[in-house]
Amino acid sequence: MSQPSLDNFYMSKALQLARKGLYSTQPNPRVGCVIVLNNEIIGEGYHQHAGGPHAEIHALNQAGLKVKGATAYVSLEPCSHHGKTPPCADALVDAGIKRVVCAMLDPNPLVAGRGIEKLKQAGVETESGLMQLEAEAINPGFIKRMKTELPFVRIKLAMSLDGRTAMASGESKWITGSHARADVQKFRARSSVVLTGSGTVIADDPSMNVRVSAEDLQMDGGVKNVHQPLRAIVDSQLSVSLNSKIFKQSGETLVFSTQQAKHAITLAEKNNKIDLHELLKYLANEHQANEVHVEAGSELCGALLAENLVDEIVVYMAPHIMGDSAKGLFHLPALDKMSERLGLEIKDIRSIGKDWRITAIPKY
Repeated sequence: MSQPSLDNFYMSKALQLARKGLYSTQPNPRVGCVIVLNNEIIGEGYHQHAGGPHAEIHALNQAGLKVKGATAYVSLEPCSHHGKTPPCADALVDAGIKRVVCAMLDPNPLVAGRGIEKLKQAGVETESGLMQLEAEAINPGFIKRMKTELPFVRIKLAMSLDGRTAMASGESKWITGSHARADVQKFRARSSVVLTGSGTVIADDPSMNVRVSAEDLQMDGGVKNVHQPLRAIVDSQLSVSLNSKIFKQSGETLVFSTQQAKHAITLAEKNNKIDLHELLKYLANEHQANEVHVEAGSELCGALLAENLVDEIVVYMAPHIMGDSAKGLFHLPALDKMSERLGLEIKDIRSIGKDWRITAIPKY
């Protein structure tokens, strides 16, 4: 196998390792590392949880004393600054690593090329950009937060074949089957925040927590407890009862309002509603939120879409018809011309039990 082919093979392994941290590294990025000497993997590791050793350290520890002259394949540029752990770039240099190949530079302004530069100054051969798109797909929230101070926003919706999400009465349990509902738990588990609206809380009294175990998610690395995302409610008029189930779950629930109250965070108004851009910025800056998972009604989903704040839409389509009087996916201003439509790029379609899951990217 040629060296470029070997590089791709080992980087693919590093990316596979990075995905093991999908549910546990918040607010840090998911990172994997493979150390190779004489075309043999001698160490591998991934970042398991915030505050713990980074991927490079796990890989170096596994490689032991035979690491001198080896190549390290890392899915993200090694850090160069002191955070909760020492710089990984220093650890690689001290261990005698000869060459470092990283899939992408770190978008964190504290790193942003400094890790590569530190390695170069120490005489380490460096390359970056190998399988970059695949690496970026593992950390969409971290990348967006570092570049824009906003989280990656994913809207989850369930609909009938005729595009309805709830009956006219507001009843929506259950549109999809048990397999689809279990699949949604994985999206909640990987998210920093689960965001909903007051209408959903009042109509459905949901818990909005993660109800799967670490074993269900196939987590390893000693992570025994599933992270419970922060829950956030958009409640402009403070209409949600504090006795709702969402307040009784483990973890924290925040209420965002345009009104002042002891239990609410007051944000500015925009068009007589909460300024959703400011809400997301607050979550990114105050809670280091990388990914926000939205489960809400057509008004909040429509408002986020109208503000160009949605990065991904995940729709579960069930094989039944709900009729004309049932509610649609998004409440949006009326469109008069076909040219005013919002385009979508379909990224994935797959069956989940008896339902279909469609993943789409808005084309603003």
